[in-house]
Amino acid sequence: MQTTITAPYRIGVLGSGKGSNFVALAEACLEGVIAGEIAIVLSDVADAGILARAAERGIPNVHLAPGPYRTKLDEAAEAAYVEALREARVDLVVLAGFMRILKGAFLRAFPQRVINIHPSLLPSFPGLEAWRQALDRGVKVTGCTVHFVDEGIDSGPIIGQEAVAIRDGDTVATLHERIQNAERRLYPAVVAALSTGRIRIEGGRVQGL
Repeated sequence: MQTTITAPYRIGVLGSGKGSNFVALAEACLEGVIAGEIAIVLSDVADAGILARAAERGIPNVHLAPGPYRTKLDEAAEAAYVEALREARVDLVVLAGFMRILKGAFLRAFPQRVINIHPSLLPSFPGLEAWRQALDRGVKVTGCTVHFVDEGIDSGPIIGQEAVAIRDGDTVATLHERIQNAERRLYPAVVAALSTGRIRIEGGRVQGL
């Protein structure tokens, strides 16, 4: 499946936290690395830093209440997120620290157009605190992965990865920081490739990066 490009390429970002990956993406758009623009930022947390970072840059930003569940959007919230993204005419939905699982109706609304970044070299260490999992397991290399989102947990087709060596004396904090630095390099590069149609899916596998 070849990515369909519209002009300009429009990106919707969902986040729950500080927004460091959002800032990297916004700067890449400003510098022309990504051939597109961030059309809207949505958050499930009313005082999330990502909303403030978007406001500083004049990017539309909205808090949408997630509903009563801790780990997912309820049906009404899911519909509100889909409506906001459709109204913003987004070509791609980018998860940047969005701490809720997206399921059926949302993914059907944006087929093969939702991506996430995970702090490990998937399929190793899916789930929460992947950097801690890697450190506890004693592996020598971990990293980060950008993947399409599917119905599973960190299980969608892999688009790109960057390795991060685990050093002697690393702590959870030092390793996490280096992985975050890698994320801020990898995510804009992947979105840039998507924005110019250089990524396609054939037989369930990503081709073209």
